[in-house]
Amino acid sequence: MLDIELGNSKTCDGATRRDFLRVGALSAFGLSLPQLLQAQKAIPTAKAKDVSVILLFMSGGPSQMDTFDPKPQAPSDYRGSFGAIGTNVAGVQLSEHLPNLAKQMDKFSILRSVTSPDGNHETACHYVLTGYPFSPALEYPGYGSVLAREKGGIGAIPPYAHIGGLPNNHGGAGYMGAIYNPFLIGGDPNDQNFSVRDVTAPYGVDAVRMSRRKGLRDALDTWQRDKEHASKVALSTDAFYARAFDLVTSPEAKKAFTLADEPQKLREEYGRNQFGQSCLLARRLVENGVRCVAIHSGGWDTHENNFNNLKNNLLPPLDKGYATLLKDLKERGMLDTTLVVWMGEFGRTPRINSAGGRDHWSGAFSVCMGGGGVKTGQVVGVTSDRAEYPKERPIRVEDVAATVYRALGIDGEKEYMSPQERPIRINYDGVPLPELI
Repeated sequence: MLDIELGNSKTCDGATRRDFLRVGALSAFGLSLPQLLQAQKAIPTAKAKDVSVILLFMSGGPSQMDTFDPKPQAPSDYRGSFGAIGTNVAGVQLSEHLPNLAKQMDKFSILRSVTSPDGNHETACHYVLTGYPFSPALEYPGYGSVLAREKGGIGAIPPYAHIGGLPNNHGGAGYMGAIYNPFLIGGDPNDQNFSVRDVTAPYGVDAVRMSRRKGLRDALDTWQRDKEHASKVALSTDAFYARAFDLVTSPEAKKAFTLADEPQKLREEYGRNQFGQSCLLARRLVENGVRCVAIHSGGWDTHENNFNNLKNNLLPPLDKGYATLLKDLKERGMLDTTLVVWMGEFGRTPRINSAGGRDHWSGAFSVCMGGGGVKTGQVVGVTSDRAEYPKERPIRVEDVAATVYRALGIDGEKEYMSPQERPIRINYDGVPLPELI
């Protein structure tokens, strides 16, 4: 779906009856116009060589010990029932339930010593998705919104898309304004009837009817524009409605969202589940010009029954989807220009609780990065014997953000102006990791 915020549209030119005519015409047209499209002429046109990013966000906080930082020598009340397996990079081990990712270890790096002071879901999500500590006074923009503002998009497709909704409502445009918010994609891409609202025309409205509705709206606009003596707002808004029509009728947009065009064998390799098909959709979107695609995967808040949930529900889709995404991007020659980031808002307690689960833990957790020109096939940082705290090379969340921005070719020291006319750096005070850049 599209995230629509109508808000107060009155400007210094003054609101006129034309605004109400537009609402009626748009309703007849069978589509809605997000502020995202209204901003397109303010967003630069991207260059084909720019690096894109796919963000895999595990909402709830995935366990570091049960994924990318196993501790097979730790006491059983810490390590749990999972073992560790080798990878195609000598000396690097992963959880035994990530066999496909173990074969792709050369395509990404693991940051094992990321640490944060924030163990609260809502505020920690803001922290890791923006690189800024949470502040009730100001919502900071996420990576995709900054990328949309700095690099723009290609053609009719928006530069920033989000599959599965914003984690705790963070990762959007923040203080930059709704025009840089992501194109929100609802539903399950694994559903046989999956379609994206506002890219597919309304049921029963074919191309001829769409064109007629556009003609009717154009006629109304022309009549009203003459009555208003062609105000600046009236003239500029025409382009926004044309862009909305282009999105709905664009063959490129339809192609990007049509998973049925993919070979069934490849769809099976990604995994016939929501996460796997979301990864495949992310690849298609990047392939067709989207600059940032974020996937929100929930269910990782495993306070109870941690090991059964991971083994049977969470790790198999992650393993197939993430591994196949890396492999597929590499085979298509896209990995060098597509940064793939895996993270959650924090990790989980090294010691298992009485309910067989793990609780919130931000003292040490893992983040993975691959593609986009970063160095891969390595582990950066070491945690203690029980994965409690960084033992070597502590990495701040701000440093992770700085590394992402550097990989995307964005100057983290560049300043934007807040609504209060205060200069704010894109990156808080992080330092890009030399081990990756």
